[in-house]
Amino acid sequence: MGQVDCKRLCLSLFDYKTEKYVVAKNKKVGLLYRLLQLSILLYLVLWVFLVKKSYQDTDTSLQSAVVTKVKGVAYTNTSELGERLWDVADYVIPPQGENVFFVVTNLIVTANQRQGICAEHEDIPDGICFQDNDCHAGVPVIAGHGVKTGRCLRVRNSTRGTCEIFAWCPVETNSNPTEPLLREAEDFTIFIKNFIRFPKFNFSKANVLDNKHFLKSCRFGPKNHYCPIFHLGSVLHWAGSSFQDMALKGGVIGIHIEWDCDLDKAASECHPHYYFNRLDNKETKSVSSGYNFRFARYYRDAAGVEFRNLMKAYGIRFDVIVNGKAGKFNIIPMIINVGSGVALMGAGAFFCDLVLIYIIKTGEFYRDKKYEEVRGREDRSLESKGEVMKQGVEEDEPLEGDLPLEQPRNSSWKQNGSLDPQILRPARSGLQEDATVNEKQRQILQTVET
Repeated sequence: MGQVDCKRLCLSLFDYKTEKYVVAKNKKVGLLYRLLQLSILLYLVLWVFLVKKSYQDTDTSLQSAVVTKVKGVAYTNTSELGERLWDVADYVIPPQGENVFFVVTNLIVTANQRQGICAEHEDIPDGICFQDNDCHAGVPVIAGHGVKTGRCLRVRNSTRGTCEIFAWCPVETNSNPTEPLLREAEDFTIFIKNFIRFPKFNFSKANVLDNKHFLKSCRFGPKNHYCPIFHLGSVLHWAGSSFQDMALKGGVIGIHIEWDCDLDKAASECHPHYYFNRLDNKETKSVSSGYNFRFARYYRDAAGVEFRNLMKAYGIRFDVIVNGKAGKFNIIPMIINVGSGVALMGAGAFFCDLVLIYIIKTGEFYRDKKYEEVRGREDRSLESKGEVMKQGVEEDEPLEGDLPLEQPRNSSWKQNGSLDPQILRPARSGLQEDATVNEKQRQILQTVET
């Protein structure tokens, strides 16, 4: 059996398979095939071509430049700073007008700091001491305000104290704001000028109109795509926040400008779209929530000694984020997507074949019709000879020990033991055998009879 199987395997390597088309009169499978074709066609037309516009060549390497300006004034009167008017130069950082800018809304001021010797703040863990040996001279205080001098300044009637340091004294006031300082900042205006270019198509555009009179009186709205002058309070509202919440401890707002340009249309149809959201996690309530940083203003007194006012500024940081893409018709992506659609049609036909020949109840019938084994003429002749020889040997040589049976009346055997000539007639089937093969079979049967 091993040699026979090996021989069959080797011969099967020289088999050739060709397609055979069978029309299956099955309404269920036919309906499934048409539904798959319709679904694939709708997917190609509606989604691939109309929605995604996959027939276009796209450019996502957007080149962008952003210029920002903030306008508005605020008035304050505090014990630390006194009566003061705040303009753009005071509350906008940095003043260059880049795509990231900061608007101050609250301040904690530590006034008149001078370099000298004073006690470290008691809230600094590395500044706590019980004796002078705990304060090593010349070592900076970790997360503190200065350098240790080697002395421990203990509180009266207490064994615990803080290290003496060389720093800007008095050290920074450690307090939390209770209300915003610049309440008028809600009415400030933000002007955002954006220039974009798609290098692949050499297409450029800006989000402003070349009309000074229009810009002086307009405000941004859903219908004013080319008036990028925003009310600060409205921007926070569109981002899902309120000015009072963000002005106290600060936060980060994202201003997104999206350019989606179909260059198969006129250039005037390419418009900017604006989206606003809060980038920091407003739900997280922790010590470091919000947005703040420190800066100082330096002065000299009449004696020429330098001093400063340290300011811890809370405010709103605005990040202007520009994204975009442009598309234009190109025959290459068109051909690629049409070819993908044709391949999907083939996949649908393959799925229906699986349903037809393996899933439904009459699958075996269709499977026999679809897959047919065809042999050559020479192979059929040799196979027919082998079958006839085998039948003749079996009839001529009965098994040893078998008893002769009584011959029936209508037997094909004659009285002299020979075969009836009627049996020598070739059998007819649905497929007519070759004339030469039939002649050879007749000769073999006559030889067996003799």
